[in-house]
Amino acid sequence: MTTQNEHLQQIWRAFEHENDHAAASAREVVEWAVRERKLTLPPVDPIDILAGQMASALREEYAKDDKGRRYRVNHAVRVTKNGVQTTFWGILGFAPRAHMERAFTQRREQVIGDLVQLQVDVEVYNEMNPTAPPIQLELDFKDDVAERRAG
Repeated sequence: MTTQNEHLQQIWRAFEHENDHAAASAREVVEWAVRERKLTLPPVDPIDILAGQMASALREEYAKDDKGRRYRVNHAVRVTKNGVQTTFWGILGFAPRAHMERAFTQRREQVIGDLVQLQVDVEVYNEMNPTAPPIQLELDFKDDVAERRAG
């Protein structure tokens, strides 16, 4: 049985095939898929919409400490229970240490996962394009972090 993600990927492939592999926005593809009756619009749960907006707002809230450092105020911890993923938010300075440790660890793991996938993507691209100069990817961020903190 096809998962929802696999179904959406198939629709993306149909769109990009029909459009000579041109880059497109997800919205453009969805609008096309609805017109072509490849997708139907889902029923809307206003609570889900507002919860998503709340999560976005929490993710984007920053403050400055006494030293002028800009920091993220709210920190998420994802928990899966009985197959359902829930995100719990805590406020820096008020959330228990265990919550903050878990939030920082999850964010670090997310960054590592993104970097591993980025490295694989670059390697595959370079192998698919052997006549072009290879794209070089630097994964040591010490200097970048120091430079941004100083600037």
